[in-house]
Amino acid sequence: MKKKLYTAIGLMSGTSMDGVDVSLIKSDGFNQLINVLDEYFEYNKILHKELIELRNLILTIDDLKLHANRIKELEREITLFHSKIVSEISLKYKDEIDLIGFHGQTIFHNPDQKISKQLGDGKLMSQLVNKRVFYDFRQEDIANKGEGAPLAPIFHNLLSNNINEKYSINFPVCFLNIGGISNITKIIKKDEKLEKNLEAFDSGPGNCMIDEWVRKNSKNNFDKNGLIAKSGKIDQLILNQVIDNFELNSFDKSLDIKDFNISFARGLSLEDGCATITNFTAYLIAKGIEYANGNNADPIKFLVCGGGRKNDYLINSIKSYLSHKQNISLNSIDNYSLNGDYIESQAFGYLAIRSFLNLPISYPKTTGCVTPTVGGKLAQNI
Repeated sequence: MKKKLYTAIGLMSGTSMDGVDVSLIKSDGFNQLINVLDEYFEYNKILHKELIELRNLILTIDDLKLHANRIKELEREITLFHSKIVSEISLKYKDEIDLIGFHGQTIFHNPDQKISKQLGDGKLMSQLVNKRVFYDFRQEDIANKGEGAPLAPIFHNLLSNNINEKYSINFPVCFLNIGGISNITKIIKKDEKLEKNLEAFDSGPGNCMIDEWVRKNSKNNFDKNGLIAKSGKIDQLILNQVIDNFELNSFDKSLDIKDFNISFARGLSLEDGCATITNFTAYLIAKGIEYANGNNADPIKFLVCGGGRKNDYLINSIKSYLSHKQNISLNSIDNYSLNGDYIESQAFGYLAIRSFLNLPISYPKTTGCVTPTVGGKLAQNI
């Protein structure tokens, strides 16, 4: 008997803080998925600037208290922005929307201190849109001794099965998401018990250092297609030094953009600094890929999603660092009838459905939680 399909909107605003990715999906919370629509809504320049400034002020847990009033103001503004999107999407879609997956805007993430703070008032949104809203997805996992991230692996598992059926890709298959932080999901077999089958970890920086460098040294917010880095020259001495001095000893901790800084490139031109930082980012991502591959010598595909997949210079640099690994290939997820910009927003729609069904969204080998964990708080004003 077929399971009931639920309709959910997933809302995701990443570390670039430039806007909101929105997806409308239908799913049973298990292996069925219909993607109805994907859209992007850009923050205005003032809100974008205020969010970045606030995040830069929140360096410790005490800063959350110190800036509580400003946090509350921006949280309301963020919630109103997201709620307007939900109302707009609801008008376009004739059928009933069951659930909203509201990730919110991360401003502080520190699992060791048992906190991950996303701006987003689920209760207010539920009142405004008159829907069931799931939000604060990371806190239950952290309470269960997990890292609170990454959370998309359970959705990657669903996608891997669909891609396998349609394109006959062999397992294991990996997903490389290059957002502000990069993370990797490895699905070992098809239709295996999830607790044994899913492995995931944050693998290093993604776009965060590149974006910060470009913002601080130009009028742009990011390096479109990697053209700035491509026009520069790597400072090999600085690159070698930062590689030698930076230690990512294990892949069992979730990462925050504040774990990385660009001070090592100080004094370089916009182009040379961008080339050097991009190569350092590529080096760390390549190390994560090698770790995920392990001792495997069979061909394995890494499906690349997130904004970083569009940075040709970054992708080519990663491939260069992996040139000695003939079995590893990097492929854009767009080659498999999926839009790599919206994987995470679709994922949070799916996580809302799983949360509603009281199903786990994280596992010991994806976040380090002790037992499979149901996440997402429910706000219900219906």
